[in-house]
Amino acid sequence: MLIENRLVAYVVLALLVALVVSFLMTPVVKTFAYKVGAIDVPKDNRRMHKVPIPRLGGLAIFIGFMVSILLFAEINTEMKSILLGAVIIVVLGVVDDIMALPAMLKFVIQIAAALIPALNGVQILAFSNPNIFSQSLYWVLGGLSVPFTVLWIVAITNAVNLIDGLDGLANGVSAISATTMLVIALVGGQTQVSIVLAALVGACVGFMPYNMNPAKMFMGDTGATFLGFILATMSIQGLFKYYAVVSFVVPFLILGLPIFDTAFAFIRRIAHGQSPMHADRSHIHHRLIDMGLNQKQAVATLYVISAILGLSAVVLTTGGEQKAMLLFLTLCIVGVVAARVVFPKEVREELHEELEELKEHGHHQEEKKDEEG
Repeated sequence: MLIENRLVAYVVLALLVALVVSFLMTPVVKTFAYKVGAIDVPKDNRRMHKVPIPRLGGLAIFIGFMVSILLFAEINTEMKSILLGAVIIVVLGVVDDIMALPAMLKFVIQIAAALIPALNGVQILAFSNPNIFSQSLYWVLGGLSVPFTVLWIVAITNAVNLIDGLDGLANGVSAISATTMLVIALVGGQTQVSIVLAALVGACVGFMPYNMNPAKMFMGDTGATFLGFILATMSIQGLFKYYAVVSFVVPFLILGLPIFDTAFAFIRRIAHGQSPMHADRSHIHHRLIDMGLNQKQAVATLYVISAILGLSAVVLTTGGEQKAMLLFLTLCIVGVVAARVVFPKEVREELHEELEELKEHGHHQEEKKDEEG
């Protein structure tokens, strides 16, 4: 019990220190953003704000996180590799927030940053077999471990960045995901993972007052990619390593919102004959705004969805698959019913518009084939 109390004390201290430092550093970083010209100017219909707002808020999150980590975490080889990769991601984000960099260059640097922890012990070695009819409970990746790990880190890094479209959305969803992982780590007695996640939660919460609608400052790519990178690497350290039997499901539940949003956007773009990297208004938060919700309502809705997924993940790791499935299905049914009651007209219109778009695209494709024939 003494060890548990000490762990909780360290976790609380790590969270509070990160929170205070992040909160105090944000005005300083805001001044710096104005000096270097890291300003987000609303120049297309994807942006929800109407006036220029400084970026680089992620730098305050990073500083708060690092101060807490250096004070409370054990800096072993694996942790060093994670922090080094995070520094590269943050430097890349800062440069990109000041002057936009080519997507391919950012992608290559992200892969290099992900390789550092992947080659220093932060690896997905195995995960549960999604084939329920198989006799093998989990798959051992073997030689595929490093490429699979890099793919996971880069994918989550960019998924969190892609949901950063409304005031407080990416920051809040990341805080909820990190809190979920923190609870699971505490239950499992994972000291190092718990402290790191507590620092991440504190850093996010410290920046929150400046980022909630109407936002005084954005986290920018600096913050969104940093949060994605830490969430990805800590999910490997705390979930894939300790919960191999359910590791296929748990990380996908916790990070379900950014994963689903990214996958949905990519599939929709490909279905419409566009590049999957083409920026548009196909993200979930854009659709909620188009349904008539304001920014605060849309963000609150996505917070609830993220919390439902996180709660299901906690129950799955502590109470078993059946309880988690029942909870998840119950909450989903409640969510669907609530959506139909609160937004019946908007739901029907959105579904109708989506079907019409797909039909129209299909007709265009057929006409194109006939012309070519």
